[in-house]
Amino acid sequence: MSTKPSSSRSPLDEAVEAAKDKKALDIVLLNLEEVATFTDHFLICSGTSSRQVQSIADEVERRLKAGGLRAAHIEGYNHAEWVLLDYVDFVVHIFSERARGFYDLERLWRTARRVPVSNEE
Repeated sequence: MSTKPSSSRSPLDEAVEAAKDKKALDIVLLNLEEVATFTDHFLICSGTSSRQVQSIADEVERRLKAGGLRAAHIEGYNHAEWVLLDYVDFVVHIFSERARGFYDLERLWRTARRVPVSNEE
C-alpha cells in the first residue's frame, strides 16, 4: 500500500487509490464529460462511520496536496454525512451509507458513463 503520490498516476487515480487505502466502500467513478459542464468526473464512495468518512477525505486531500493539487472547495467535513471535495476537473463525494442511499447520486447521474474501478491493491 503506497502512501506517497505516484508521478505516473493522474490526480483522479490518486484519489481513487487514497479512498481504497482507507477501505472506502462501493467506489464508483462516473465520467460526466458528455452530460455536465461543471466537472469531468465524480468519484463516489462510502464509509461505515463518520470517522471513516473523515479519514477517507483526509487521505484524498493529503495525497493530492502532496502532488501539488488543493481542493477548490470542501463541504460537509464536520458533519461527515456527505463530504464533498471539489478539484474542479473532478469532485470526490464521500458519504455515510445512509446519506448515500438518500441522495443516490448514481441514479441522478445515471446517464453518465461508469468507469471501471479495480479493487486490486
